[in-house]
Amino acid sequence: MNVQETGLPGVLLVQPPVFRDARGFFRETWRADRYAEAGIPGPFVQDNVSLSARGVLRGLHFQEPGAQGKLVCVLRGEVWDVAVDVRVGSPTFGRWTGYPLSAENGWQLWIPEGFAHGFVVTSDEALFAYKCTAPYRPEAEGTVLWNDPDLGIRWPGVAPLVSPKDERGVRLCDVPRERLPRFDP
Repeated sequence: MNVQETGLPGVLLVQPPVFRDARGFFRETWRADRYAEAGIPGPFVQDNVSLSARGVLRGLHFQEPGAQGKLVCVLRGEVWDVAVDVRVGSPTFGRWTGYPLSAENGWQLWIPEGFAHGFVVTSDEALFAYKCTAPYRPEAEGTVLWNDPDLGIRWPGVAPLVSPKDERGVRLCDVPRERLPRFDP
């Protein structure tokens, strides 16, 4: 398993080996001991799957209190996946990183607690799966505007289809600081 650090401390790009033959492929998507050695400790308490059409943009979501770490991957199709540091006091506050995740490349992104997360579908459709370190709490969810000009996220050139909830997201600078997670060096 190849694990690469990204431009954001704690956010990791995971490239598990994919074994292909005439029958298809096999890929291990989680094994506690190997992932813990790589810096992804778990425990995971909730698994989620979403199916979205081309251009669907979900995010940028975070949860506080009860911040969630997420290990994300694509089971069918392709997305552009983004993590944004929203931890108050972090030296990388407001910075983002993004990667193409697909069923073909088998990559995963580990997004630790304290980061907002979002993705846009760049294939006809995408089956997206993720493991969470804390249960979803709708009353604690926050949404940073996906096109916040201060963040300057370079989304791929697709016309995004965004939910009304995500359209009501706010710029990161307008999120009350008490609603954001704290940086813990």
